[in-house]
Amino acid sequence: SAGAPALDEALGECLAVGALNLKVLKMLDAAHRCRFGVPSPTEVSTTPGARPAILVSGHDMAVLHELLAQTEGRGVDVYTHGEMLPAHGYPKLHAFEHLRGHFGTHWGNQLEEFRHFTGAILMTTNCLRPPTRKYSDRIWTAGPVGFPKIPHISSNDFSPLIEKALSLPALDSANAEALRRSGTASPKMTVGFGHEAVLGVADKVVGAIKAGALKHVFVIGGCDGTEGSRSYFTDLARSTPPDSLILTLGCGKFRLLDTDHGTIGGLPRLLDMGQCNDSYSAIVVAVKLAEALECTVHDLPLHFAVSWFEQKAVAVLLTLLHLNLKNIRIGPAVPAFLTPSVVSVLGEKFGLKGVDCDHE
Repeated sequence: SAGAPALDEALGECLAVGALNLKVLKMLDAAHRCRFGVPSPTEVSTTPGARPAILVSGHDMAVLHELLAQTEGRGVDVYTHGEMLPAHGYPKLHAFEHLRGHFGTHWGNQLEEFRHFTGAILMTTNCLRPPTRKYSDRIWTAGPVGFPKIPHISSNDFSPLIEKALSLPALDSANAEALRRSGTASPKMTVGFGHEAVLGVADKVVGAIKAGALKHVFVIGGCDGTEGSRSYFTDLARSTPPDSLILTLGCGKFRLLDTDHGTIGGLPRLLDMGQCNDSYSAIVVAVKLAEALECTVHDLPLHFAVSWFEQKAVAVLLTLLHLNLKNIRIGPAVPAFLTPSVVSVLGEKFGLKGVDCDHE
């Protein structure tokens, strides 16, 4: 058509953005490991303790580390929320004994979950919803996120936040019921399956694939939202066959974590690879498995179901397309900013399509 050359040029520019994003993801991956150590599989408690507490949400591990240093020995426990959950897998963060556990699920549930958390709250990056009166007097922001009339910490001095936490009621077992209502049914979750941990057992994975014991690897995750149609990803994970692995990441993981998916070859079938920013780990694993099996990534029994909500998810998708990964499903709906002609081109070149309710 007359617009085809322009569309091809625009696609080329988008794929260049995907290539740049891959470099950024690699840099962030290296920076986190340099500063906080290599993640390793770690059990995380979701049972509240009985001390004053601070809840940290968002994505910023450096802010969390500074807060942990300032609260050490103060009689305050620190809990993660949302995409801060992977913090527990980093050795230098896990080493703080008062990094007590995790409370709640993804960003979309914060209005309910923050209301039940009796301590102070720190939001470190985007994904802040307008605070309600139930907790607006005990929430702070830091980094690139802010909200009118909500105090912002700009100098890494968390004293006001800490003093507020010490003045508030301590968490106790009564909060456990609120925690269960929030959607985190399991008393423990396991995090820390970055590319090093998965590739550490690559021989078992490769052997299982060659022997036919492992027939599929599903990557299910991304940015979550509040639409009911997002239950697709929960249903998909539950319908995966027992001879498959599930790699998950991003806040979309909370759709999967309340189900016991069993084990395969001594490994948990569900492996939490980290934040949406850690999608680089999934890419590394795919590339290294292909090398070990002497095939291309396209020959792997790899299936992508990506939930999207905002810019980061779109950037990750562009990276996957830059790597020429095919047959990715995105949802819960195809982004509205993709016109029918763009959807057609992406479908033709990459096999990109929306999710389907039959999980075919």
